[in-house]
Amino acid sequence: MTGIKKVSAYGLLAVASIISIFPFFWMVISSTNKSSDVTQGKLLPGAELMNNLTKLLDTIDLVPALLNSAKISILTTILAMLIASLAGYGFEIYRSKSKDILFNILLLSMMIPFAALMVPLFRMFGSISQVLPAIGIDTTAAVILPTVTTAFLIFFFRQNTKMFPREILEAGRIDGLSELGIFFRIYIPTMKTTYAAAAIITFMASWNSYLWPLVVLQTPEKMTIPLLISNLGSSYSPDFGVIMTAIVIATLPSALLFFLMQKHFVAGMMGSVK
Repeated sequence: MTGIKKVSAYGLLAVASIISIFPFFWMVISSTNKSSDVTQGKLLPGAELMNNLTKLLDTIDLVPALLNSAKISILTTILAMLIASLAGYGFEIYRSKSKDILFNILLLSMMIPFAALMVPLFRMFGSISQVLPAIGIDTTAAVILPTVTTAFLIFFFRQNTKMFPREILEAGRIDGLSELGIFFRIYIPTMKTTYAAAAIITFMASWNSYLWPLVVLQTPEKMTIPLLISNLGSSYSPDFGVIMTAIVIATLPSALLFFLMQKHFVAGMMGSVK
């Protein structure tokens, strides 16, 4: 009976793995085929990868779009790590009844879909553009600021801070460290797996962000890679081979980051559950 259960479990996991991996497999295979082969559902590698890549580079400004996405994603990740970890640290280490109420209100904001906030955000940045054009509409700052941190990230850091040894905190105070000194010199190095997990989540969300950059970015030179890929698919006769090649290229940075930091990501996520 145990053997049957084990075979059933592994069989179910195998099916789930195939379902999960198949879209990536199809994406890579499609990037090597012509558009007609993609629409016909061909699942064998072709010889059109270089042709698709050449057409892609001739069709769109790929490198500037990648650089725009990289700049936005890196800045968003750095700022989010600093702000969210400071907030989560403060909510947990300096707990009080009023802070708990504020934290619960913050969690309630997770129930509001971002699409409902876009119109007021756009109007706000439109007003800011008249005073501070550097952070107004059609700027990198306008893309970054609304998404620089989230209630989820603050919750994530607060939950992980529950495991932070209070003895180290007291030892730092006895040694004369300031509260900010404890945070930067003790807390951050101790919680590096938490930062790794949060950084991966934030970078991937920012790299793949589509809706808000679509609304706020208005010049082609500032568009990110998801916006340019969307433009490829909106033509009268889209070349699906070229589109899949662009998607493969756009997927590589976030996939590489995940695989490089996979162990830290798992350790950070497990820590948040504990």
